[in-house]
Parts: sequence; C-alpha cells; structure tokens
Amino acid sequence: MAAASSSSINVLWISLFSFLVLTFSTPTQALILTVVNNCNYTVWPAIQANAGLPVLAGGGFVLHTLTHFSIPFPDTHWSGRVWARTGCAYTAGNQFSCVTGDCGGRLQCNGAGGLAPATLAQFEVHHGNNDFSSYGVSLVDGFNVPMTVTPHEGKGVCPVVGCRTDLVATCPPPLQHRVPMGHGPVVACKSGCEAFHTDELCCRNQYNNPQTCKGSVYSTFFKHACPATFTFAHDTPSLMHQCSSPRELKVIFCH
Repeated sequence: MAAASSSSINVLWISLFSFLVLTFSTPTQALILTVVNNCNYTVWPAIQANAGLPVLAGGGFVLHTLTHFSIPFPDTHWSGRVWARTGCAYTAGNQFSCVTGDCGGRLQCNGAGGLAPATLAQFEVHHGNNDFSSYGVSLVDGFNVPMTVTPHEGKGVCPVVGCRTDLVATCPPPLQHRVPMGHGPVVACKSGCEAFHTDELCCRNQYNNPQTCKGSVYSTFFKHACPATFTFAHDTPSLMHQCSSPRELKVIFCH
C-alpha cells in the first residue's frame, strides 16, 4: 500500500485541530432564569443563593403584572430559591416592607431569606459534564402565590412542576395568615409547622428523618391541591425529573 503523502497528513491534522477547537473552545450557551408575572397584581420576586454562591439581580426587584425579567445563571453551577413577595410598599418613613415573603424590609434581599408563608421555587443547576438541572416547587413553608417552574429545550424528563391553584382562597382556618394579624384579610396559607411550631409538624429533632417525618392533615391539604410539590420536609412530589441541558428555566407566578 502506498504511504500517505505529507500534504494529506497535514490536511488530516488541520481537520483534527479544527474539530478540537470547535468542540472545546466554543462557549457553552448560557442557562437563563426567567421570572414571569402572570398575576393581575404586582409582585416583588426575591432570589436567595445557597451559601457561597453569587446573588442574582441583587436578590430582589419589582415585577409588574404581565411582565417578565431574565437573568443568566453563573457559568459553572448555582443553587438557591426564588419566591414572590406581595403587598410591598414604602412607609411614611421610607421603610420598605411586604405583606408576604418580606426579606428584612429591603427591595433587594442581597442574600437574606424571606418570611413564611411563601411558595418557593428551588434550583440546583450545573454546566459542563454534569449538566443535569434539579428544580422544584415547595409548599413546606406555606403558600402565598400560585407558581410553576417550566423548563425549555431540555433533554430527558423535563416536566412542568408546581402549584397553579390559588390556595389562599381555600385555606383552612387554622392555617390562614391574616394581615393585620388576627383580623385582616387572608393573604397567605401557613404550613402546619408555621401554624403550630411542633417538632412533629416541623420534622425537627427525633422527627428529622424519613422514617419519622410524615405527612399530616395540614400537608395533605396542600398535596391534594398540588401533588407536584414538596409539602413536608421528606415529601416526594408526584412528578420527578432528570432534565439535562435546558436552555431556560421559567418561574411563572399565577400560571
């Protein structure tokens, strides 16, 4: 067999080099977090990163009805939570506060968590070799606004999860969160833990494991209405997922 010419070998090396450059040098498309307000009222989304991770969008902003706001996730990985604050306003002393989900009286939460009860979207997103993204909606801290998480262009099992039902309207009396306290209108629905603060309902101490942390009559109220959510600490939603390489994750209020 005739040996390959040096020019043929050079062409092969150039082709291989071009392939490697395209494969390893092309930047990965950014994963986008988009927050959508489909409610007929203004909400003030809040974002809290897990410890040591960057705060996105200052941790909070205003979002008027039928508008949206998009934020790129960091290039490597990010985990944290998103929720809606409602009834926010500046007082006469220029102090910012919210009726639900307040994060210490500030517009930009800047790493601070929010007050329960509040519906939470939870994320753990990755880029690179381990690019599976975990997402879910939790009612473990109660409910204030209908919320879903919708992935776009993902591979694998990528369901829409969350709670579309307005549970404020049907909240049982023991769980009703009223503002002003006790006699105002119902603005949110507490979890059993938030309402009664017992170790059993909060899955604390001897109840802090899958064997002893069980659902209650209160978590069952949430679960019946919204099975694709977490309703107590060791709960399992009806819809599981293993979603790879989504292009966008949408948090939609009042979907």
